[in-house]
Amino acid sequence: MPQTKHHTQQADPLLGCLLILCRLHQRKLTSDIALAGLPLADGMLTPSVFHRAARRAGLASQVSVHSLSDINTSLLPATLLLNNNNACIITGIDQQQKTASVIWPDLPDAEVTVSLDTLEPQYSGNLIYAHPLFHFDERGTSGNFRTEGHWFWSVIKQNRPLYRDIIIAAILINLLAVTMPLFVMNVYDRVVPNHATHTLWVLAAGVFIVLCADLGLRLMRGWFVDMGANRADITLSASIMEHILNMKLSQRPASAGSFASNVQSFESVRSFIGSVTLVTLVDLPFILLFCSIIAIINWLMVIPIIIGALIVLLYAIIAQRRMQRLSKKMMQASAMRNATLVECLSNLETIKITGAASKMQGTWESTILFLSKLTARMRLLASSVSNGANWTQQVVAVSLIILGVYLIRDGQLTQGGLIACYLLSSRAMGPVGHAASLLSQYHHAVAAMNTLNRIMDTPTERAEGQHKVSRPVVAGDIEFRQVSFSYPNAEKQALQNISFKIQSGEHVAILGRNGSGKSTIERMIMGLYEPSAGTILIDGVDIRQLDPAELRRAMGYVPQDVSLFYGTLRDNLVMGMSQVDDARIVHATNQSGLADFVDTHPSGFDMQVGERGELLSGGQRQSIAIARALIKDAPILLLDEPTGSLDQRNEQQIKQSLQHCAHGKTMVLVTHRSSLLSLVDRIIVVDNGQIVANGPKEEVLEALRQGKIGSAA
Repeated sequence: MPQTKHHTQQADPLLGCLLILCRLHQRKLTSDIALAGLPLADGMLTPSVFHRAARRAGLASQVSVHSLSDINTSLLPATLLLNNNNACIITGIDQQQKTASVIWPDLPDAEVTVSLDTLEPQYSGNLIYAHPLFHFDERGTSGNFRTEGHWFWSVIKQNRPLYRDIIIAAILINLLAVTMPLFVMNVYDRVVPNHATHTLWVLAAGVFIVLCADLGLRLMRGWFVDMGANRADITLSASIMEHILNMKLSQRPASAGSFASNVQSFESVRSFIGSVTLVTLVDLPFILLFCSIIAIINWLMVIPIIIGALIVLLYAIIAQRRMQRLSKKMMQASAMRNATLVECLSNLETIKITGAASKMQGTWESTILFLSKLTARMRLLASSVSNGANWTQQVVAVSLIILGVYLIRDGQLTQGGLIACYLLSSRAMGPVGHAASLLSQYHHAVAAMNTLNRIMDTPTERAEGQHKVSRPVVAGDIEFRQVSFSYPNAEKQALQNISFKIQSGEHVAILGRNGSGKSTIERMIMGLYEPSAGTILIDGVDIRQLDPAELRRAMGYVPQDVSLFYGTLRDNLVMGMSQVDDARIVHATNQSGLADFVDTHPSGFDMQVGERGELLSGGQRQSIAIARALIKDAPILLLDEPTGSLDQRNEQQIKQSLQHCAHGKTMVLVTHRSSLLSLVDRIIVVDNGQIVANGPKEEVLEALRQGKIGSAA
């Protein structure tokens, strides 16, 4: 058996185990596809997100706690979680021989037999069962039948055992609620007239036990309510964010601030369709129980409760119709307010330079004023419902006392019965008031849910249940065949029926005027946008067959507008890559001209770059983007104005570095600088979304000098 020390050197044991499981279950999965977009710990897969990676291969998984002797062999193979963050695959157990068949992730092709006594000290007590999901084909998905659960309700459904406990606790609490009214009634009607103090103490002891049980049930229910809310919040928030990050770029919202506001509306949905709402719905049927007990005491005492409940519900229904219109306006105004705030923060320097502060301040204040008016009206309606319910409850109580006095005078009711009816009336009217409050919040939650449904229904790059065959980019051949494309909501096409082919290892420059479609071509090579017509081939394979993670892993990209994130320089250099050794980072910074700046900074690679890289100059940000592309050592280099913000010295250094590191790689260069053309062998000229020239560099440059290449008609 391999030594434990040897296994600690495994880069990512859980990922290795997942790939072995996929092979055993005849499912295709690569490390790029498995880890793309998942929250990793030090670049490694964790048990808490294992199921999300496994689902991409069509596997369902669940973490279980078992001793080695209790493992269900019919569910093998499974992943054993070992100490020191190690793991292995267990494929079988021989209880007679006290041995287990395991596969270590660093030796994926070798199944070895291990003694259970040897494996036991390493075993953490947890294992992950995995099995293939049943996949419906087109014959089983006709009509409106959904093969996948709703993004919200499926998560709520996962917590059914927890909600079951909440319902049971709520039922028991309501049943125990009749104890106090009956206790008071018996004390007034039997104990006091007969001076039966012994009976009093017996009743009091029983009530005390019930009150203790009620306290325990309420504490448990509160704990379960919070637990259910937290579980749903974590899972739903993660799924929303994962969907947003996986969203197709063509579905990107026009306003980031407005979109963020719509995403935040999840809070109102969660607060409405949560455990508190569930408790209220459970309490509603017990109105009949409380009214029945009151009717047993005297049926006339039920009449004020029925009238009061009808008044409260009728007013709530009338008010919520008005709230429906206000909720839609409030969501729109809130989105506009958030969009204005984000736009101001993102362009604060431009606002100061152009003197646009007055205009933005006016937009902000007008939005806030309109939103505050809507909020005040919404709060007034909501408070009128809740306060009206409280007022009605008090009126019902007074009516019961008045009616009860007359019934006592006529001998139809006892004093204890009156007090019991009074106490039970508050229990009966309480759920009615809560239900009225929920009705007042209903349309706001519905509006928010509709917005979130539209977000979650947007197409994504990796659709749920879609398992693409791994076809990694190796050579770097690129071909466009009759490709046309237009951006969303654009009036004209960005590319019109263009065709060209770039051989593996070829260096090509794309020239053209601003807005001619040069950058669009590079974005489409990376699969950020899909052509509206035509085909894009990478290594002879339609780009739509390739998984986006594998495709972009094979491309080093330097954008024209560099985007950095809050964090250290090292974080931004290795973003999207796991377990990059320091030698590669240092080598890339030397090639990108960033070394002098890093070497002379006190913090070195731990320096803070700020949000959007605001603590760095434009040239430094561009050098970081170049280093980020070179670290990947990808077979395809896509460069969009890579030296636009660099001085002449740094540009010369970049040219020398690219001449060396781009050897044998496919390079597509978009530039307006003629000095960079020494890096390429061929030039493609684009104008108005069409190719107007495509040929060897010297021939195209000579044609441009002579004016033989015109604009696209």
